[in-house]
Amino acid sequence: MSGKWNKSIQLAAVYVGTIVGAGFATGKEIVEFFTRFGFIGLLGMILGGYLFISMGTKLMLVAIETGSKSYQELNIVLFGRIFGTGINVLMLFILLGVNAVMLSGAGAVFEEQLNIPREIGVFGTIFLAILVLAVGTKGLFAVNTFVVPMMVAFSFLLMFLSMRLPDFVEHVMWIPPQDDGWKSVLSPFTYTALNLSLAQAVLVPVASEINDKDIVKWGGRLGGLLLTLILLSSHFTLVMLDHVTLYEIPMAIMMKTLAGGLFWIFIIIIYGEIFTSVIGNTFGLERQIKQYLPIKSTWIISIIFIITYFISIVEYGTLLSILYPVFGYIGLAFLILLWMRPYDRIRKQ
Repeated sequence: MSGKWNKSIQLAAVYVGTIVGAGFATGKEIVEFFTRFGFIGLLGMILGGYLFISMGTKLMLVAIETGSKSYQELNIVLFGRIFGTGINVLMLFILLGVNAVMLSGAGAVFEEQLNIPREIGVFGTIFLAILVLAVGTKGLFAVNTFVVPMMVAFSFLLMFLSMRLPDFVEHVMWIPPQDDGWKSVLSPFTYTALNLSLAQAVLVPVASEINDKDIVKWGGRLGGLLLTLILLSSHFTLVMLDHVTLYEIPMAIMMKTLAGGLFWIFIIIIYGEIFTSVIGNTFGLERQIKQYLPIKSTWIISIIFIITYFISIVEYGTLLSILYPVFGYIGLAFLILLWMRPYDRIRKQ
């Protein structure tokens, strides 16, 4: 039993590490989808957390039920060959785009926080990712198991320090005037859809390799719960930052303000979370492309990084604010169809 529990914890760490990438760890993504909407954004986070717990677990269980070894196979089983193929083509471009956002985020950390040229951050990330990916799923588990607990601990530390600031409750309850209020209503769904549609690139092959429903159930639930808690703790921190939408890495600004002595450790953790998403997305892309191109994984990974590097040249904040909402709306189709798909129908296929 202890062995299963340990594997569930490892799976939860991979789940969290895959979701908590550049936008999540830096706070930029949370601001874009939730914090800028004030109290309405807080309610949206709670709904989004429920979707992470329920739909993330269902995604992995369905992967085991259908014997899918990649998200490409799963989408075809779930949605039919024609529609499933269309989703897979979109997923290929979305994963490439998000990987570019991650690389751009790594460059932003080096440039904005370390005063080091962003190209060093981007190329250094690519080099390290290739080394970890050479190890396969073991490397994926190892990196996430180390980085994720650190990220959780620092998120709660910042939340605790923020709650001690004057007018905390007023900031949390504040509802800003919005010209685009419909976005605040859709945000929980588009945010979850974006992240789960991306996470399936990692969660499907990992769940297939584990092939144990009990491990997947507890790993999915624990991972979804941790994501909810990190979301909430980050929001409680970010609402205390004036003009929060103006910063590329708002969480780093709050860390420097509230706990300056731990700032450099936090920057390393932010970079670590960006890195886990880079290797996770590249892992999923490599698995998909290899089904079409029977060439060495090293060549496929190199091609992926060449393409994403040129996209990542665009400024991080601009790239995230444009691509992520669009990808979220596209991902809604995946989330709705996964939610509608009953288990009985899957078992009969």
